[in-house]
Amino acid sequence: MLQQEPICALATASGVGAIGVIRVSGEGTFEVVNQIFKGKDLRKVETHTLHFGTIRDGETIVDEVLVAVFKSPKSFTKEDTVEISCHGSDYIIRQILKLLVRSGARLAGPGEFTQRAFLNGQFDLVQAEAVADLIAADSAVSHRTALNQLRGGFSKKLTSLREELIHFASMVELELDFGEEDVEFANRDDLKRLIISLQTAIAPLIESFDFGNALKEGVPVAIIGAPNVGKSTLLNALLNEEKAIVTAIAGTTRDVIEDVLYVNGIKFRIIDTAGIRETEDIVESIGIERSKRAMNQADIVLMLFDSDETLAEVETLAEGLEEKKKVIWVRNKADLTTPNPPWDGPVLTGEGFKSAFPERRGDRGEVTISAKTGEGIEALKEALVASNYLANAASDTVVTNLRHYEHLVKTQQALTDALNGLEMGITGDFLAQDIRVALHHLGEITGQIVNDDLLANIFSKFCIGK
Repeated sequence: MLQQEPICALATASGVGAIGVIRVSGEGTFEVVNQIFKGKDLRKVETHTLHFGTIRDGETIVDEVLVAVFKSPKSFTKEDTVEISCHGSDYIIRQILKLLVRSGARLAGPGEFTQRAFLNGQFDLVQAEAVADLIAADSAVSHRTALNQLRGGFSKKLTSLREELIHFASMVELELDFGEEDVEFANRDDLKRLIISLQTAIAPLIESFDFGNALKEGVPVAIIGAPNVGKSTLLNALLNEEKAIVTAIAGTTRDVIEDVLYVNGIKFRIIDTAGIRETEDIVESIGIERSKRAMNQADIVLMLFDSDETLAEVETLAEGLEEKKKVIWVRNKADLTTPNPPWDGPVLTGEGFKSAFPERRGDRGEVTISAKTGEGIEALKEALVASNYLANAASDTVVTNLRHYEHLVKTQQALTDALNGLEMGITGDFLAQDIRVALHHLGEITGQIVNDDLLANIFSKFCIGK
């Protein structure tokens, strides 16, 4: 463990508030704070204790404060740490930080406290990155996933995989030391089974990145339909606010409108689009092209219609969708028509509706709503939750970080090269090289292999004070 020079920063959000918390950490922290804190000698108190006193500039009282003391190694950074809780005035906070700097501390950089915690072995790099994800979490699912990673769920899985591979790597490396004697310490069949087992474990982690990314950004949901079927009215009903302009004039919406909806702790990005039809209006044509792009990029598509005619139009659009895309059929304007029975069937994907219901459209499964009166909106929200892959994702290990994804892909490729090499009977030195590459990329994820540039890039994205 390494105690570095004392650093200080505001740990709470900037701006006027009831209190502000200023964090100080590093070698000499207690001496620095003692110079401006009048209460007790912080060097002589017990760790994890609170002390009331005043912060003074000479004999002038700046503020009455509570000081929390955390002695090394029992702190977040594993260094001597003090947290000063003062009144949340911008002026008071600036004055205290100025006094701390004058007393020997320096202002912390972005993420420097967390970086020190990582360097001192408090947690690995995956867990350090999870700190930022936890701070940024804006839904129940993203919160649970970040908390799982912070507590080491993802790290434990990667460490287990790496340790198994290290054992065989050491056996192969040992063979190279006895190259002239033609000995084999690493059983090739056992190594092959291990590599296949590792690839089987890594594959779902790689595949989880798509919905891991959706955890952060939200699940994109596109509302698609002909002009005047009620797309903008539906957007307003889902969001419970007048987000989009609604008129009886066809083609009112000419651009993509987007906002966020939270249902059962899941974040959805609801995208209202221009009505799709043949038109000579240049501006509306651009909007329609954007609608088609939104439909193809969305994870869930709400196919909205209000009659057999508008249903036929969206059916044609659905034929070009990918099989994996989720489609929810929504019949609008129930207040004006005789509704079908409430939808209680499965959400069909892509072209699946065609083979499942070749004859009767009404049996396909659809949610009947009135976007105008709000009828059926809650049922539609339930269908959104049921149709997406995030509902149960938080209990599993999910890859949410692009850096992790890239290294997992490279690990998988190195393992494939090693497996192909075993099939071809390559020599131990080439086999060892492929295994080293796999170990390197697994180590880069958790920080067992790390460089200064990588750390600087990761922690520069953190907020100052964390």
